[in-house]
This record gives sequence, structure tokens and C-alpha cells, in this order.
Amino acid sequence: MTLNLQRRPVVGIPCDIKLLGPHPFHAVGEKYIAAVEGGAGTKPILLPVPRFSAEAGAFDIESELDEIFALCDGIFLTGSLSNVHPKHYSGTPPREGVLLDENRDALTLDLIRASVARAVPLFCVCRGFQELNVAFGGTLHQHIHEEPGEPGFAPRLDHRENKSDPLDTQYAPAHEVNFTAGGIFEKIVGARTIRVNSLHGQGIARPGARIAVEGRAPDGTPEAVSVRDASAFALGVQWHPEWKYWENPVSQKLFRAFGDAVGAAAAAKRGTEKRAGVKSA
Repeated sequence: MTLNLQRRPVVGIPCDIKLLGPHPFHAVGEKYIAAVEGGAGTKPILLPVPRFSAEAGAFDIESELDEIFALCDGIFLTGSLSNVHPKHYSGTPPREGVLLDENRDALTLDLIRASVARAVPLFCVCRGFQELNVAFGGTLHQHIHEEPGEPGFAPRLDHRENKSDPLDTQYAPAHEVNFTAGGIFEKIVGARTIRVNSLHGQGIARPGARIAVEGRAPDGTPEAVSVRDASAFALGVQWHPEWKYWENPVSQKLFRAFGDAVGAAAAAKRGTEKRAGVKSA
């Protein structure tokens, strides 16, 4: 008997390295997996990150990327308690106690650039949003609540959550985001202004060369970006659309748009593979 299995498009999600007791684990929050599967209608797979010190250098990034793109039709970058190491944007050394994840950095920054170059749909959230900016030469505020508001905007908000609050309070709408008229986000969401949650201590300082800021908070903090001249879906948001995405129409639209782009990429890949198979027969 021959089984005719039609697989869903596959989205790769790079892991964080987290210590559970004395042991390091590769981990991705369940809420992200749920949103990639249920909201985007795709099959999530977790991508291990380099399992050694990033300084060791024994990591063939090109081979790793080739393997990832052979498996994956899209890439999703999650939020995290860790931050991008400031050495990647010539920032000042991190303060004591700041959580870093250089193993994740060793994969994601190259993965972002390669995804855009290869027209692989890419959706980045929170830490992923910040990685997207750094990957294209941008910089970050390491403690954004200590910075003045952007010129011409309201005074700086404190974008951090109160970790002692219940999760539903932490992830409740905190401020507005205003989108660029006629931009990608306005077209996807169908509105110029939305309300979002806010759970981040860092944020974009200088946008990268190919980063187009399409949404800002009232204090001018970049909250939504696209990659200029990208030939596939390449978007990032500072807030957390994955949180109870099924209750939020904006989140549903964003994940649906990402899923549609991943599905189209998967169909194009299958078509290319089929034509290559016919030629080699």
C-alpha cells in the first residue's frame, strides 16, 4: 500500500539555550510553537543552535544554512529572556546580570540575512525583531527605558512588564502602535493604529540599512519593521502577537499572512524540485 501524505509547509524556529538546573537545554516557548502551527497553519520544527562556545569557531555556518533551507519553507524568530550580545553592533559591554545567548546569536544573524537573500519567508518577534535589525547593521538601546523619547514624539515609555503581575496582565494591551500609511503592515492588518502588549527592555536605536520602520509607539520606539526590497515576506514586530493569538484579530492576520507566504514558498520549492527531477530522469 502506498501512502499519499501531503505535508504542511515547514517553519524552522531556532532554539534558545536555557539552563534547567545544571544542564543546558535547547528550548522554544510553547506559545510560539502554537502560533506557528495554529495561527500560520504550518508545521513547526525546532532548530538546534551551535552547541559550543561561539568563540570556538568550529561551526560551518554555510553547511548549516543549506541543511536548514532544505528542511524549512519559512523561519520564525522568537522572543527570549536573553539579549543579542552588544559586540554584534559595537555596543558597550553588557551590565552584570544581563542574560545573553551567544549560541543563538551564532546562528540567527546569518540565518536572517540568508533567509532574505534566498527569499525564504521570515517573521521575527521581540528578540527576533532586535536580531533582524542587528543583522542588517542596526544598533540597539540596551536599556531603552533610560533613553529619552524619539525627537518629535512623547516622552519615553517604560516598555517593560511587571514580572510580579499575572501573565494576562503582563500581556495585556499597553500602548498604541501607529503604522505607516500604505505600508505592508497597514495592508495586512487593515488599520493605521492598533494596541499592543509591551514586554521588552531593549529596542531599536539606529535602524539597519535595509530596515524600514513601519510602526512606532507614541514615544517613537520602533515597533514594526520590514526589510526593504525583500522578495519574500520579511517582517518583524517588537510586541508579542503569539500570546493568545486566537483571541486577537491583528495577531491572526499577521500569522495568516506569514503562513500564506510560507505556503507559497513551499509550493514554489516543490515545483522547482519536480522540474529538476524531470530533467534528471
